[in-house]
Formats: sequence, structure tokens, C-alpha cells
Amino acid sequence: MKKSLHIFAIVLFVVPISLTLGAQQVAAQGPAGSGAAAAAQDGSHSLNPIKWVKKDPKNSVDASGNRSDAEKKLTPSLRAQGLLGANATATEACEPFLELVECLAVMHASHNLGVDFNCLRADSTGVHTSVDISGCKVADGEKAQGLNKAIRQLKPDANAKQATKDAEQQAKDDLKAIGA
Repeated sequence: MKKSLHIFAIVLFVVPISLTLGAQQVAAQGPAGSGAAAAAQDGSHSLNPIKWVKKDPKNSVDASGNRSDAEKKLTPSLRAQGLLGANATATEACEPFLELVECLAVMHASHNLGVDFNCLRADSTGVHTSVDISGCKVADGEKAQGLNKAIRQLKPDANAKQATKDAEQQAKDDLKAIGA
């Protein structure tokens, strides 16, 4: 009787532990069965808040068609402000930039501080175009920097933080003026 009670106690203790460990391994596998792939990829039930916000790429200024339209609308305005030369276009000047607002900020910063636009563009994007930048204090290699760092390098006596802030605000105002 004592031996059977002993075996019963061991079984009573070992079985629940083994079932618990087995259940943890199964739970880590994810959904299984018919439609499991769809359930695993379904974005409507995501706990990631970034996926809750829907982005409309059609309304973005930087969408390919919208950007070229915005650049065409901006060219006369930028020429009138003295940011672009008579023969230059916003499309050519902003080609190395990923976002149009960054290009406009660099244009305004170069104009406000009296720094060569091509030097500031090369420093902030890391892209060296066919334009001669031999007279520029270009950063190490082709590494992109922020506008703030590029201003600090090219014009150390300027308040780079305030100049960047002003240029970015002017760029946003330019985009608002054309309705972008």
C-alpha cells in the first residue's frame, strides 16, 4: 500500500509538470491550421501603434509625380527670392535630396548665411555632383551630415542651430505657399 501511494504521488507530481512544459513549447509556435498564415500577417489586429496610422502616399510631396509638380511650381518663387539662378531649376538643384523640404532648407540656409549652396548640398547629402566643390570644406569622404553639422563645418562662427531652425521653417512656408 505504501509503495502504490508513493507511485501515485510521483505520477501526480510529474504529469502536471510535463504537461505545463509541453504547453509552453506549443504556445511559442504561433497560429496553426487553416488560415494561419493570414492570421499571422493580418495588420488590422496589430499591437504596433505605427501600423494604426494610415499613410497616403498620393498626398505626399515626395511622391514621384507630386514632387516634380511641386518643383515646377517652386522654381519661379525660388528665383524671385534669389535662391536659384536664372537658368537653374528646383528639379536640378534638389536632385540629390530624398525629401524636397530638406533641399529647400539647404537653399534657404545657404542664402541666409552666404554659404555656397553646392558646398552645403554636398556636405548635407554626401552626394558630390559634377559641380566643382574644390573650394569647399567638404566633410570626410561622401558621408552625409545633417544641415546643422554642415553649417557648423562651413561657417563655424554662425549659430548653426538657429540657422537650421530658420531655414527649415522657411522651407515649410515655401511648400505651404504652393499648396503642398
